[in-house]
Amino acid sequence: MTYLMCLLLIGLVLGLVAVASNPSPYFAALGLVVVAGLGCGVLVGHGGCFLSLVLFLIYLGGMLVVFAYSAALAAEPYPESLGSRPIAGSMVIYSLGVVLVSSVFWGGWYEGSWLCVEELGEFCAVRGDVAGVAMMYSLGGGMLVISAWVLLLTLFVVLELTRGLSRGTLRAV
Repeated sequence: MTYLMCLLLIGLVLGLVAVASNPSPYFAALGLVVVAGLGCGVLVGHGGCFLSLVLFLIYLGGMLVVFAYSAALAAEPYPESLGSRPIAGSMVIYSLGVVLVSSVFWGGWYEGSWLCVEELGEFCAVRGDVAGVAMMYSLGGGMLVISAWVLLLTLFVVLELTRGLSRGTLRAV
């Protein structure tokens, strides 16, 4: 399990480096979906199955809006991919930055921190993420309603921006 978690975390960091160094919105949106999947795999490894499912579904809905927005604004017929020299150079620079920052915090990690939520208590009656879901719906109901309204407003803003050249906010210059 430790090897799988290390693989997921390394993939997560490399995916974030690829997203940060990619100027093309097409590949960046695809990279964000892959990073979201790897992050949800990390959550599943720590015992948050339901939380990772909800997060992945909500994140995919948000990424659909972002991808539609970026596809509408991108006007390049041949976008740069990860294989081009400038992007590969920025990936190397970002990776070196991640290695330097992680070397500062390297001494505090040990393998005892790879525990699942259920392994922390002796008699665990429910899963850890189920209690979090109950807390989210009981005390966080107002925040869920506000979040739904913000996502709906974001959808309308994106649709208004990309409505067309004659009536939308973006016009040909």
